[in-house]
Amino acid sequence: MIAKIEEAVAFLSSKGYNKAKVGIVLGTGLGKLIEEVSIIEEVAYSEIPNFPTSTVESHVGKLILGKFAGKKVLIMQGRFHLYEGYSLIEVTFPIRVLKGLGIENLCISNAAGAINPSFKKGDLLLVDDHINLQGGSPLAVKGIEQLGPRFVDMSEPYSKKMNAILRKYANKNDITLYDGVYAAVVGPQLETRAEYRYLRIIGADAVGMSTVPEVIVCNQLEIDCVAVSVLTDECDPDNLQPINIPEIFELAAKAEPKLIDLFSGLIAAL
Repeated sequence: MIAKIEEAVAFLSSKGYNKAKVGIVLGTGLGKLIEEVSIIEEVAYSEIPNFPTSTVESHVGKLILGKFAGKKVLIMQGRFHLYEGYSLIEVTFPIRVLKGLGIENLCISNAAGAINPSFKKGDLLLVDDHINLQGGSPLAVKGIEQLGPRFVDMSEPYSKKMNAILRKYANKNDITLYDGVYAAVVGPQLETRAEYRYLRIIGADAVGMSTVPEVIVCNQLEIDCVAVSVLTDECDPDNLQPINIPEIFELAAKAEPKLIDLFSGLIAAL
């Protein structure tokens, strides 16, 4: 694993990708941030040694070096999921590469379903904590101590400093930003009525199929991270409607300008 990480880092460093301290992971339907970036370099995941390749249509699959909010940033335009058939080690491999390139702060985005009945689709959730329901850990592998501590403290998985900046910016700019708990499931099927009731009972405010493995590895590697969910549907088990994928993408697109604004304010303040 170390050799694979070093090979990817060396390849990207030769292209100047080791000159940024801030990274961004763009989730499902959240690709328009790139339009606000002054692109310096871009490379397809398929060209990066040992990198997985995205199999989800809405995930472009490029690593971009550019300038955003006055700073150089590395942007993952697309991520990887367990439901694509990847292991947790493969899902989080890019985070280890970003660390090798010098990333110190990571802004993570995703699309999620609202469990909390007071949350409305089209708004944003600042993830303050999470529940891992994916049945495993990216740290539960033989030899993990070669990559960082095995027993990683998760009492504060998300950066208090970065979250405080986001809350202040949202309040100042009249952006609705809920606070809450994100539950990560495997997918790709959506939840049943009973599963939504269960998620509400155990304290989840939103549910999705990503982010948590990346955050666990960020904590192992001491990368300060934040995560913001675009709420694309309301998961009311007593009034559950059939999934509408086009509507989910449409809502993600409508909410994305608010997400771009938030990340811009945060990165400018770092």
